[in-house]
Amino acid sequence: MAYHVPVLADESVGLLNLRPGGVYVDATFGGGGHSRFILEQAGSKDLRLFGFDQDEEAAANALDDSRFTFVAANFRSLTNFLRLYGVERIDGLLADLGVSSHQFDQAERGFSFRFDAELDMRMGTTADRTAADVVNNYSPEDLQKVFGEYGEVRNARSLAQAIAEAREQAPIATIQDFLQVVNPWVRGQRPRYLAQVFQALRIEVNDEIGALTDLLAQATNLLIPTHGRLSVISYHSLEDRITKNFLKTGNAEGTVAKDFYGKIDRPYKILTKKPVLPSAEELRQNSRARSAKLRAGERSK
Repeated sequence: MAYHVPVLADESVGLLNLRPGGVYVDATFGGGGHSRFILEQAGSKDLRLFGFDQDEEAAANALDDSRFTFVAANFRSLTNFLRLYGVERIDGLLADLGVSSHQFDQAERGFSFRFDAELDMRMGTTADRTAADVVNNYSPEDLQKVFGEYGEVRNARSLAQAIAEAREQAPIATIQDFLQVVNPWVRGQRPRYLAQVFQALRIEVNDEIGALTDLLAQATNLLIPTHGRLSVISYHSLEDRITKNFLKTGNAEGTVAKDFYGKIDRPYKILTKKPVLPSAEELRQNSRARSAKLRAGERSK
């Protein structure tokens, strides 16, 4: 099954600083590219690796290695599932927040405007809310917020109002239904504009911002103080900002906490003062890496 080539594999796995006997998590298993690279880089090291993915199809890519365990669950359940396996602390966690090429290329999943299918966009097909639910049921104000915050769509208000008016005539059920409404409101380059709109819907459908915040909070509690490492690849400014804030302050808002004596509580030693970007060579080989940003930190205490 074809999934995307792992983005920033050398850099993200290298920053985990793999240790013999360590316990590691690939929170976004997908096609297993990063997990496979972790095991290759570990060589003969006797470590444990858990791969999490809510997409039912990802299970087919589970690695045939005694050190690897696939967990068919959203990474929001990270702590509970690790406890089921007797794991209380981990040495490293990697998360690649991008959508796999496999998911984009499956027309029926509804992630891409290149096909016609139902407006779905669920990462896990058993989830309740679809993109059609968002488009047909959200108020114009809520739609404007989704497109503006998650897609950085410049005319989010006009687009939201157009959608609200169109659905009064007939439900917007398919990608083509949706594009008929959106096309007159395209500003700038059509592919870029549509990518922003579809990204915004996908983020909302899957509560990706809430999920990321949950993941980072759990990782902060799970990582072993003094050497546990976190490595996160993001593709959207909001995701990158949340990751940056967590590494600096331990929370999504970037609120600085101080102890009784006024000393700033810094949960991580930041390993990437600036985000690591794909090299020119990687971009030539994998254009979908173009917006990737990697940040990493080591638990300080």
